Amino acid sequence: MDIDWEARGWERLADGVGRRRLPGWDATVGLVVGERAVLLYDTGASLAEGAELRAEVAELTGGRRVTHIALSHPHFDHVFGTAVFAGAEVFGAVGLEELLARERDREELRSDGVKQGLDPAAAAEAADVLVAPRHVVSGEWTLDLGGRQVLLANVGPGHTGHDLALLVPGPPEVVFCGDLVEESGEPQAGPDAIPSRWPDALDRLLSLGGGDAVYVPGHGAVVDAAFVRRQREELATRFSVA
Repeated sequence: MDIDWEARGWERLADGVGRRRLPGWDATVGLVVGERAVLLYDTGASLAEGAELRAEVAELTGGRRVTHIALSHPHFDHVFGTAVFAGAEVFGAVGLEELLARERDREELRSDGVKQGLDPAAAAEAADVLVAPRHVVSGEWTLDLGGRQVLLANVGPGHTGHDLALLVPGPPEVVFCGDLVEESGEPQAGPDAIPSRWPDALDRLLSLGGGDAVYVPGHGAVVDAAFVRRQREELATRFSVA
């Protein structure tokens, strides 16, 4: 698949698979292009950022639109751009649909965005139109994008109670990890983290991708299985988990 990723600020990971490190919070957005469908993994920190991504995807794919969205977890810098992708089928870990539909949780996301430096008006606008997943993943879900299949896997809880990974078969195998893995800093454990289960979630990620896969953190540079294993042991020590 002939896509000029680098010219548009994206990083090529495999044939038809790329990712973008967004400014501000360095959150990763992933893109998988099939013959019939286009999947986006996370949508950015605001409606404006989502609209930029929508335009970039159209440029990369010759005018095609995003048909599927997978949300890695319910933090503002990963979900606030979803509403601009009209008609896309949205997937998330089971329970995410209820969380994003609750007014108090939307308010918490808005408030957290503002605390982290998001413009208050942009945060309020995104929270008001926040899109909850229509499709929920309790185990694994295979999607056929046309000429390629991808696997959505509910590997959490860990970073949050609703962590969804994306496996794109290779070569190389590419695993989008969300914030279960972070390279640019120590993994962040907020009030919605479940530390006792986090190492197990990383074990599931490693089982999913294997030793030769490319692992894409929610923040930072692409890593390998050895990095994920080290982070797993660091988290186990940090949280006193076997």
